Amino acid sequence: MVENFNPPELGPAVGFAHASRGGGFVFLGGQVGSDESGQIVDPTDIARQFARAINNVGIALQAAGSGPGHAIKLTYYVTDLAAYRRNLKAIGAAYREVFGKHFPATSLFGVRELFDPDALVEIECVALVGSA
Repeated sequence: MVENFNPPELGPAVGFAHASRGGGFVFLGGQVGSDESGQIVDPTDIARQFARAINNVGIALQAAGSGPGHAIKLTYYVTDLAAYRRNLKAIGAAYREVFGKHFPATSLFGVRELFDPDALVEIECVALVGSA
């Protein structure tokens, strides 16, 4: 059985689920730097968007009965690799605010664009069920 989760702290889920749980795993739909209304927090600031997106990952994991410490895979999609590199210190600090010193397997891909044209970063996650 698969259960879907759409916590109210995240933007409206239209045509997708923020998180799906089944078989002992939680899979997150891509989380962007949006607020609870679904609006991107700062269309020009990749560090602020990353901070919000990684926080949204934490919210979605908690809603599905997991947590950052149970993440086994993160995938980042960014539209500006140079901006990402320039902001590594702020991005790292935002990451540690949610994940602490837990560093699961991670991939980062530079992409031309994301579904929301204001989004600069999108994060997917796979985790085990269980709070951490």
